Amino acid sequence: QVQLVESGGGAVQPGGSLRLSCAASRFTLDYYAIAWFRQAPGKEREGVSCISKSGDTTAYADSVKGRFTISRDNAKNMVFLQMNSLKPEDTGVYYCARDRIFSRPGIRAGLSAREYEKWGQGTQVTVSS
Repeated sequence: QVQLVESGGGAVQPGGSLRLSCAASRFTLDYYAIAWFRQAPGKEREGVSCISKSGDTTAYADSVKGRFTISRDNAKNMVFLQMNSLKPEDTGVYYCARDRIFSRPGIRAGLSAREYEKWGQGTQVTVSS
């Protein structure tokens, strides 16, 4: 089954760090831009960051710029999200997803959820003192 699996979530205090991982199963990540989204209780899903299939282009939501870093290791078929200086408003379920278009250049999919597919089950991040 083609799928993405997130891991690395947990509970941390404000100012702490977490590193999320997104592993691809039964397909090669090399051909897809990948994005991270999050959803807090009672709120819509929002785009956090995305990375091109080669890893040379990235984008971030304004709310996480300077604190989060997206990266990928195509040899390991994985994408990562390093989250530093976490804030309570970063709390939510974090999902990774792949571009719905095979081998689309750059990050043309942007941070729009409708441009992505094969959503993982999510990993919970809780930032609280």
